[in-house]
Amino acid sequence: MTNIYFNRWFSSAYHYINMIRDNPDGQRFTFYGTHPDPGHLALQACDYSEQEPVLHGEEYVEYALDFCRRNEIGVFIPRLKMLEIAKEARRFDEIGTKVMVCRDIPLLECLMEKDRFYESLAGSGVVPLPEYEIAETAEQFKAAYEKLAARGHRVCFKPTNAEGGMGFRIIDNERSEQDKLNDLYGWVSAAISFEEAYGTLSSVERFPRLMVMELLPDEEVSIDCLADADGNLLAAIPRRKSSGRIYLLEDKPELLEIASRVAARCRIPFVYNIQVKYNNGVPKLLEINPRMSGGLYITCLSGVNMPYLAVKAILGQPFEPPVPQFGIRASYLELPVLMKPV
Repeated sequence: MTNIYFNRWFSSAYHYINMIRDNPDGQRFTFYGTHPDPGHLALQACDYSEQEPVLHGEEYVEYALDFCRRNEIGVFIPRLKMLEIAKEARRFDEIGTKVMVCRDIPLLECLMEKDRFYESLAGSGVVPLPEYEIAETAEQFKAAYEKLAARGHRVCFKPTNAEGGMGFRIIDNERSEQDKLNDLYGWVSAAISFEEAYGTLSSVERFPRLMVMELLPDEEVSIDCLADADGNLLAAIPRRKSSGRIYLLEDKPELLEIASRVAARCRIPFVYNIQVKYNNGVPKLLEINPRMSGGLYITCLSGVNMPYLAVKAILGQPFEPPVPQFGIRASYLELPVLMKPV
């Protein structure tokens, strides 16, 4: 039996733990989890859990090493502090813990900073990139906005190192006072006028780097990818967001070709996610996440149990490359869960 450890994951890890547990081979695993919130949903799927201290840098790595040593962890699937852990992966090897992480540190550092990753792909032909500029002063922001707007683009911006939709804003200069009032009574809007954004950014001399980009207004697609330990692509499944909570798992050659080119260039092992968004029929890169995505459990309705196959890959257990089912229309419902005592 192998002990598997998930540290401070999203609540979707609840699904991934159970997908590994309910594997078709009948392999037995014991699951360990840590999180600062002892009642976090991801921990409810674990056999053993521990409240994680709030630590940074080397202190966090030492905590994770000690946890793996104390609990004889065979496979560690990190999300928090992935880069710091990857840099010390050999120390985990020494205690018999296999870490499911990309060990190409320069690549991983680039993936964490979107502007650096875009620069590394510029002119490579791997995947089309949106037009963008980098700003860390209000005047740079103004110049970037004006440059992109002059090219006919709607403009948005986002921190270079944000995860998911954190910090994403769309510049909309047509917003009325009524629109702003409606924001107080309805859903929070990502829209902001240039003057509002510029005024806020002007309040400081310098701010964390922003990517000021062309807005990609059309459909968004996540391509969930499974690779072996050497980064050889085994399966790629595009998941397109449709209306509401509806997703479509589609066999689209242009997206599968992007996945193949990314795999050949980056050699990311195990499970990762490529996010693209369309503009005028062209899929352009948003970001690549070198981990299981939040919506992977929907992609796995294709018949490909990516979390379990990734575990098999890191354990060196052979398996045939999976053949996904496409043409699937899928959604999700809230799942009631009886919580364990804290």
